[in-house]
Amino acid sequence: MAKNENRNFVNMRCTECGAELRPTSKNKKNNPERLEIKKYCPKCRKTVVAKEKK
Repeated sequence: MAKNENRNFVNMRCTECGAELRPTSKNKKNNPERLEIKKYCPKCRKTVVAKEKK
């Protein structure tokens, strides 16, 4: 079984309400900068842009 040493889990934060969303995995070798993706926020009850929390 192969090890994924380049992938790690990052926590995402909603840009509208600031709520923490469930963790997402990213490849830190291909994407060293902070991740920005659209995710569903259960607190806002809509799809919003989520940024990686450091």
